[in-house]
Amino acid sequence: MTLITPELMLRAYAYGVFPMARSQGDPTVYWIDPDERGILPLDTNFHISRSLRKTLRSDRFHVTCNKAFAEVIQGCAEATTTRPDTWINKEIESLFNELHDMGLAHSIETWNAENVLVGGLYGLALGGAFFGESMFSRATDASKVALCHLVGRLRLGSFMLLDAQFITDHLSRFGARKVPKNEYRSMLAAAIVIQATFPVHAPEWTIRSHIY
Repeated sequence: MTLITPELMLRAYAYGVFPMARSQGDPTVYWIDPDERGILPLDTNFHISRSLRKTLRSDRFHVTCNKAFAEVIQGCAEATTTRPDTWINKEIESLFNELHDMGLAHSIETWNAENVLVGGLYGLALGGAFFGESMFSRATDASKVALCHLVGRLRLGSFMLLDAQFITDHLSRFGARKVPKNEYRSMLAAAIVIQATFPVHAPEWTIRSHIY
């Protein structure tokens, strides 16, 4: 059995495949290469509803980057009443923590007024491509706010591709679309050679100015 390392993960993502487990308790990691890929737009086709815009402009949440990466991936992996199991097993969790230590995997955290982590997402940056892995929410709109702040950071950092892997109803509302594998790989090849920079330390007000 091939040992999966962070370096192998990077080669796999650059080729267009990504890892998943059948369940959180399944120790086996499978490489996924779907015929269609979900893509979220980074231009004006990224849609934010009127109600979500109101939430983004309020002081209901504050948002950070890379402040609690391990907690975010744990939140994405945990079972809930609406999500009884996930595809993030211990090996995938460990590998992404290593990629985070290498400065390549990033998290966006959403905190409530009591400074409690209530949502977030994580993913991998490679050149001008960002691979969104998973998100979680413990409060209404918390993961949506994190996604909007991710898009703001990617725009600020001159990224050109936001890979959502699979389309869900949740992502469709933001303008996500499916592209065939060949088209996706062409988009990926163009994106990963871009010298984009994930703006970890950009202040929240700067990110907000790139969301709308």
